[in-house]
Amino acid sequence: MIVREGTSQDATRALVIWRLAVDATHGFLSPADRRSIDAKVSGFLPAAPLWIAECEGEGAGFMVLDGDKIEALFVDPARHGRGVGTALVDHARSIAPCVKVDANEQADNAVPFYVARGFERIGRSDNDEQGRPYPIVHFRYPGID
Repeated sequence: MIVREGTSQDATRALVIWRLAVDATHGFLSPADRRSIDAKVSGFLPAAPLWIAECEGEGAGFMVLDGDKIEALFVDPARHGRGVGTALVDHARSIAPCVKVDANEQADNAVPFYVARGFERIGRSDNDEQGRPYPIVHFRYPGID
């Protein structure tokens, strides 16, 4: 597996991964919210600071890393549990050692994933950034003191 910087051409595969992962892990989204978020992600990905985890020549997961914040990290459900997400987090930490990330509390795989990788909870919001009723847990990777 390699993690490489993405290009606008990778946005199509990243969107497929996003849709598969959201369908597998975000069943709590209302159909209207799912459509709205899909439209936003579709428009955002081609210009996003994208990183691709590639396995056997195919995108297996992606991350949007903006400065010291992981804005998105999704793995193809067919590759869950195979180290793809960990490779992306490790890459983010190599760039931003005290990287931050927000995780949807209702996506039951997200919070345990970040806790298992050493992230610490630094807060919680009752709603997502758009004000929808989807609680968000805020994390930071602890720095070396």
